[in-house]
Amino acid sequence: MNRMTLYVDKNSYIHHMDPLTKLLFVFISVAVTYILPIHAFVIIVTIVTYVLLAIGKVIWRVIPIIGVSIVLIVSIVIVQGLFHPENEEVLFSIWGASFYKEGLSYALLLTLRVVNMLGAFSVLILTTRADELMERLIKKGMSPKIGYIFLSVLQLIPQMRITMGKITDAQASRGMKTKGNLFIRMKAFIPLIGPVILNSLNDTRDRAIALEIRGFDRRGKKTFLNETRTYRYQRIIQWVLIIALIGSIVWRVIL
Repeated sequence: MNRMTLYVDKNSYIHHMDPLTKLLFVFISVAVTYILPIHAFVIIVTIVTYVLLAIGKVIWRVIPIIGVSIVLIVSIVIVQGLFHPENEEVLFSIWGASFYKEGLSYALLLTLRVVNMLGAFSVLILTTRADELMERLIKKGMSPKIGYIFLSVLQLIPQMRITMGKITDAQASRGMKTKGNLFIRMKAFIPLIGPVILNSLNDTRDRAIALEIRGFDRRGKKTFLNETRTYRYQRIIQWVLIIALIGSIVWRVIL
């Protein structure tokens, strides 16, 4: 895996798909769960998303991401189960707090949306080279400046992770405790914030200078190092996704 991206280098059909098709899948798979707020439908969409992750051999990479979101999911269940405006039927009570069927049903829907959204973005980010995605978007007419901003955002987390690793090793070499129980780790984390932010700003400045030297702002027709690849069956897949989106809208209107 490239250290500056979250991309996982595997040999799978998902990795060889057109990046724009995967971007379209992210948009449509998230949108249809809001267009049709039906539990069974959202479950099917979520299953499809995670089947794609399994085909791409990156499904295990999503587990830590979902783990980070556990706090959000638990808060959704508690708040909606207790305070949803349509709460009427008590399902169960814990320590005097009553959880209602209507609120928990809505919390389940929100949780499925969150899990599906995380999976959909993981399909794109974990199986697509960031530079390839940006190049495809720029060839389709997107501004190179916007493409650079988008690419920088995708590289932000890996870059900060690398910086934190370097600073942690430097602090450990000076005798600072960086490993142990939660309190020790929190105590070691606070001094990291300042250096990580300063290093990120310095990296941004250096990258901006490098782009200026290479004529990034120069007007005129841009050329590309890589030739445009041909992706098999991408048109068919894109039309299937678009038809699915239109079908969900029509279904919602009819309902």
